Amino acid sequence: MPCPSVHVGSRWRQDNRFIFRRIIPAALHLQASFKRRKNNLRLTITSLRLMALLAIAALLNACSTAPNVSGDVTTAGFYKVAQGDTLYGIARKFRQTVPGLVRLNGLKDADDIRVDQLLRINSVRAATRAPAPAARASGAAAVKETEPDAADSEPAPRDWAWPADGAQTAGFGAKKGIEIAGKSGQEIRAANAGSVSFVGGGIRGYGNLVILKHSGNILSVYAHNKTVLVKEGQAVAKGQKIAEMGDSDSDSVKLYFEIRRNGKPVDPAGYLPKR
Repeated sequence: MPCPSVHVGSRWRQDNRFIFRRIIPAALHLQASFKRRKNNLRLTITSLRLMALLAIAALLNACSTAPNVSGDVTTAGFYKVAQGDTLYGIARKFRQTVPGLVRLNGLKDADDIRVDQLLRINSVRAATRAPAPAARASGAAAVKETEPDAADSEPAPRDWAWPADGAQTAGFGAKKGIEIAGKSGQEIRAANAGSVSFVGGGIRGYGNLVILKHSGNILSVYAHNKTVLVKEGQAVAKGQKIAEMGDSDSDSVKLYFEIRRNGKPVDPAGYLPKR
């Protein structure tokens, strides 16, 4: 009969060998595996957080690099090109198409724009965006490109004056305004009291342009000027000389004159006194 002490010692050594050779390595392996999984989980969570931050950053960047709102559309319908603008970005901002903007503005291609250039914007779509200020927004004036319309049912104010002397050579209908023939350097006057919303060139077919903002969401537009005598933001009185007649971007000396209410062209005959 074997000695119990020897049997127990031998069994203890066998158990120890089993523990050190099998159990402990297995436990260490499980511990390492758990750490790897834990690290992987942390890495996954970190990656997800990083991806979320990048997505947020990309979204913020997209918002911050959208076409500069310093040239945003207002109640008038032109967009003044700002530094860093592209026609693609402008089209995206105002829900236009690039080919549509190219055609509307007589551009050669999508790259044919420059800083401070005025672009026509079809504000039927643009108007669905956030409301824009009625007057020039950090350098913007705009005219909605809609068909001639009576605009509202409100009666037109009758306290306006003719912006220039001379024969009316083109009426409202085919055009969105009227044309008055005259001589180079002839006086152009404010048709009503208001403030100067925009002065400059940049929009084809208008030449040297002045836009006045009046009460009641009304704008008056004076195009083809030889010389402009007012500055943006300046208050003007009815009948005040604001420019001299010319032929800028035109084939003859004349004044092209528009009145717009709520962005829509209206017939100046409803505002100007008969003569």
